[in-house]
Amino acid sequence: MFTRELEYVLPPELIAQTPREPRDQSRMMRVDRVTGELANFRVCDMPELLRPGDSIVLNQTRVIPARLIGQKPSGGRAEVLLLRKLSETSWRAQVGGRNVSEVLFVDSPVRATVSAVGDDDSPDETERLVTFSERIEPWLERIGRVPLPPYIRTELGNADRYQTVYAREAGSAAAPTAGLHFTEELFARLRSHGVGIAFVTLHVGLDTFKPISVDEVEAHHIHSEWVEIGESAVTEIQRVKKAGGRIIAIGTTSVRVLETAAAHAVGGNFVSAYSGDTRLFITPGFRFKVVDGLLTNFHLPRSSLLALVGAFTGMEQMWRAYDLAITERYRFFSFGDAMLII
Repeated sequence: MFTRELEYVLPPELIAQTPREPRDQSRMMRVDRVTGELANFRVCDMPELLRPGDSIVLNQTRVIPARLIGQKPSGGRAEVLLLRKLSETSWRAQVGGRNVSEVLFVDSPVRATVSAVGDDDSPDETERLVTFSERIEPWLERIGRVPLPPYIRTELGNADRYQTVYAREAGSAAAPTAGLHFTEELFARLRSHGVGIAFVTLHVGLDTFKPISVDEVEAHHIHSEWVEIGESAVTEIQRVKKAGGRIIAIGTTSVRVLETAAAHAVGGNFVSAYSGDTRLFITPGFRFKVVDGLLTNFHLPRSSLLALVGAFTGMEQMWRAYDLAITERYRFFSFGDAMLII
């Protein structure tokens, strides 16, 4: 697949700069994979659009204050953006500033030593291995900030609006944005409608915002990310699938966890419990083994996320939905509106 097949023109004013209030009032386009019908709803309408016996699967990762502003010993500014924890004191990170080998942080005793990564998982020349003088987690709330995507230029008054209401497992540099639409009231209505709820974890890195820069999509280097699916989620998925219900993934990260768990399934199960890395890169032609439906936001051109959605809907149907979203003035990207593909 050529990367140019993932390009489209988006009017810049459609890039959402602030979240919609309340969360579940975001617009939602339903995409019927069988009939091709496109219809306009809101996220709060989900209970009526799903069937009793279906189950939704959400990524419970929590965004950490991963953007650290420090200084070099010379006094110059240095910025560290944490991407992935490698050990108790070592992280993969992006480091801003020239010739940075050490970073000091005001209001903390922590020092950071910066060195080259030197492995195949980090082709980005801005990424480094950062080793802290002690565990950085206890200091993050004091010296860190929640990083926002580069296309959001409006200050976020409440940092919790870039967290899902169910975020539990700290470790992401970016939010699983399809989950930002959910409220406790919506969960209650889904349960009363007979829809099950299960949680998995994928710690999101910044690779989600990087455009595919090579000519062929399959040649794109996708970073590994840490995922976990536990026995309770496995039990729920097994129950639903055996009963003929549908598994609705909330967000592309949940899709990647579920299909990774399917690849590790044993004993004739649909999925098996799994904890570890995934480098699953879903492109058109991929055969989905678990996911029957997907709630997702509208994604950046030339992105791996757009390729995943195209794999699920078919490229022609996806572009019909995107064309309508632009015509209908839907809001795009992290704080934008959603599409429910079933």
